[in-house]
Amino acid sequence: MDRIGATYQPYLLSLFRFITGLLMFQFGVAKLFKFPPMPVFEDVTPLSLFGVAGMLELVLGGMLMLGLLTRPVAFILSGEMAFAYFIEHFPQSFFPLLNDGSLAIMFCFGCLYLAATGGGPLSLDSLLGAGSRLQPDVSRTS
Repeated sequence: MDRIGATYQPYLLSLFRFITGLLMFQFGVAKLFKFPPMPVFEDVTPLSLFGVAGMLELVLGGMLMLGLLTRPVAFILSGEMAFAYFIEHFPQSFFPLLNDGSLAIMFCFGCLYLAATGGGPLSLDSLLGAGSRLQPDVSRTS
């Protein structure tokens, strides 16, 4: 079982990155383009706090789906979600179940994980070789 897990783990990381980016992207679309229509986002304007968050989610969520600059993009989105939690959810209640902040917490730590691990093999980072610069050079052993 461990061998199967080890074989597919890099590809599951790429899938996790893509789905996380897709979910962030959908929030950006809902906030900025009002699709699908949601009462909570109906009064969002581009330069409001929700509007700026929507722009980040739209652009950076798209970059996350593609796996482009995954580590810095995921780090920024992790910070955005932490900010969203403490600004929007935490003042309502200490408990995430009561303040509807569970999703923001999951996005925060999911993006933090992606910032640490990178985008996986099915990403533009991998295709362009951006991830290889972060790996130690094992060919130069003494």
